[in-house]
Amino acid sequence: MILDEVERGPRASADVVTVDDDGLVVSVRVRLGPDGGHGDLERLLRLVDRLAAGDVDGAGGPDALRVSPRARVVYRGGREVVLTRREFDLLWHLVAHPRQVFSRTQLLECVWGHTFTSARNVDVQVRRVRVKIGTDLPLIRTVHGVGYSLGADVPVRIVDDPPGGRRNH
Repeated sequence: MILDEVERGPRASADVVTVDDDGLVVSVRVRLGPDGGHGDLERLLRLVDRLAAGDVDGAGGPDALRVSPRARVVYRGGREVVLTRREFDLLWHLVAHPRQVFSRTQLLECVWGHTFTSARNVDVQVRRVRVKIGTDLPLIRTVHGVGYSLGADVPVRIVDDPPGGRRNH
């Protein structure tokens, strides 16, 4: 969680005071050192700015995408996006290879494991992922005449485990 960026220990601590329908109220105590705590205060101000911008989990705000490859779970803005096995595999392949463009044939080889399926099947799966993630987020970029890549402006964070350490059903 983003609050982990505030060092816990003799110089600083953070406590959740309340969680209600209006949001999360956090109390932060900072003990200033002999240098006046200038560095700590700057970090604290950056943290407050990120929280005010909606970046509550450190993943880039409400449009941020978090992918947990071990749990095979995807979250957008804190909500789970349910994907089929093939949809997840396609998304994971693009996330694992940012800024790389893949032809439909390459995606069939890497994600499907064979090339005897129609290349249009890739288009169908891309469309399904786009719809499930949200068409307002340019997650998968079409490179006309070539194939697909991960959108360059999409904040994606790879995490080890889903929030809370387990899936919500």
